[in-house]
Amino acid sequence: MFESLSISALTSALDGLSERQRAIANNIANVNTENYSARRILFEDALQASIERGDGRIETATEISREPARQNGNNVNLDTETLSNIDTVLRYQFAANAVSGSFSSVRTALRTH
Repeated sequence: MFESLSISALTSALDGLSERQRAIANNIANVNTENYSARRILFEDALQASIERGDGRIETATEISREPARQNGNNVNLDTETLSNIDTVLRYQFAANAVSGSFSSVRTALRTH
C-alpha cells in the first residue's frame, strides 16, 4: 500500500506543487528586482509519463518564464503569479486530501482486523 503507484504519484505531485509554491513566492519577492526572470516549475508531463510507466516518481524541472519583460528587465507578472498560486494551493489541498484518505482507509482496515 505505502509503495503503491498512487501514493508515489501523489507524493511526487505534492513535492512538485510545494516546489512551485516556493518559486511563486520567490517570483513575487523579486517583483521589483532589475533583470529578474520569473521561474516556472514543471512536473505534470513528467509525472504523467512516469505514471504510464508504472513508477510515479519524478524530479521537477525549472524553466525561465517567457513573459515579456518591463523596462527594468523584470518579467514577473503579479496577476499571473496570483492565479498560479491559487491554482497551486487548490491542487496541493486536493492531493493532500487524497493521501490522507488513503491512510485513513488503511487505519480503518487495521482497526477492523
